[in-house]
Amino acid sequence: DRLSVDANVLFSTGYIEDAGARALWPREGVTLVTPWYAVEEVGRNREGREPRHRLRELLEYVEVVPVGTLPESALEGVDLPDKDRPIGAGAVLAGCTHLITGDFRHFGRCFGQHLAGVLVLPQATFAACLRWPPVR
Repeated sequence: DRLSVDANVLFSTGYIEDAGARALWPREGVTLVTPWYAVEEVGRNREGREPRHRLRELLEYVEVVPVGTLPESALEGVDLPDKDRPIGAGAVLAGCTHLITGDFRHFGRCFGQHLAGVLVLPQATFAACLRWPPVR
């Protein structure tokens, strides 16, 4: 599987000690992907917080892809704000099977649905479904 992780998944995993999404890192047979846009968003949101070496370590297991855009036809029936379109586009253009996000406000109506072929799931649901132990 190729899992695209949103900025909020990166942030919580890097800054919250017992974040549930930590179960995603690293896993045999799973490639984690995120667009540069998400990495930059984490940087903006960490202002005023102490830097965490854990985030840098976790990013070693993530394939960071360039930001791209999708034609409107690819987003047919999906109403995403402009700021979240690069997240969806990154998942689609990188050939991901899933987009994992904790953004209920903007992606919530997409949970359980496919965005141009990519299944959108909340991070808590996906992490709870994992049944094999993480690779160390």
